Amino acid sequence: MFLKRRKAPAQARAAGEGEGPGGIPRELLDRVKFIEIKARRLVNDLFLGEYHAVFRGRGIEFDELRPYVPGDDVRSIDWKAMARTGEPLIRRYREDRDLTLLLAVDVSASQSAGALERTKGDLAAEICAVLALAAIRNKDRVGLLLFASQPERYVRAAGGRTHVLRVVREILWAHPKTSGTDIGAALEYLTSVQKRRATVFLVSDFLSDGYARQLRAAARRHDIIAVRVRERLDEELPAAGIVALRDAETGSIVEVDSSNPKVRAAYAERVWDLDFERRRLFGEVGIDEISVTVGVDYVPALLQFFKRRAA
Repeated sequence: MFLKRRKAPAQARAAGEGEGPGGIPRELLDRVKFIEIKARRLVNDLFLGEYHAVFRGRGIEFDELRPYVPGDDVRSIDWKAMARTGEPLIRRYREDRDLTLLLAVDVSASQSAGALERTKGDLAAEICAVLALAAIRNKDRVGLLLFASQPERYVRAAGGRTHVLRVVREILWAHPKTSGTDIGAALEYLTSVQKRRATVFLVSDFLSDGYARQLRAAARRHDIIAVRVRERLDEELPAAGIVALRDAETGSIVEVDSSNPKVRAAYAERVWDLDFERRRLFGEVGIDEISVTVGVDYVPALLQFFKRRAA
């Protein structure tokens, strides 16, 4: 049994797919548009208010003076302005947000491999679209860092719908130059380029280790939330007899007897060890985690996160 992998961009072009602006396949642009429509609907219906309530601005700043209207809170009257003008004026403030949302997304080869038609990379792109749209609707800026075994692409934070579409396109269109996954290298790079405090959503399957030091350093400067994107096959090997498993990142192939309970147990134990250490580390550093699975509705997991944060 070989794990499927979506066609690489060069293969897609060779297959004769139509191209849009910049040589990007139209099929990809259609996927970006579909994700945007779905994400916009979810943001409007569910996440806009939740996002604003959880990620608040740094403070408030003066906005304007307006005439007093019966029913206004008298505590808001600017008595000095009233002494100057002779009429009661209400002092109004607005939230000083100036927030930056940064999406650090794992685009290593394992994100486009799996047993399902939809990949972990597809799901990551959709979740990032929801978060990014909620951010720009609240006048926040959105940045992007793609990484594999090293940082692959960094997009400076900006606002606007067009920028969000670019973020989604970059995630789906990513074809990393390096193999493997190094979360530590991505966090170290992030700490060096993002000087101001940001809200960072770190998106990966977290099937790697060795990033504890860099995570602690990044968490001292930024608010980090982990989004663990998995496929069921990542955690449990089905009993399917003799199967050939290919490592999507190294290309190495190994044959195993998946009907052997010991083989399946060893497979699951390795993932359990990684998860145990990650949860322990996140608990020490104070990092929230959102767990989503390909083929399972991710909306409840996002809503649970927002409610947990709001509490």
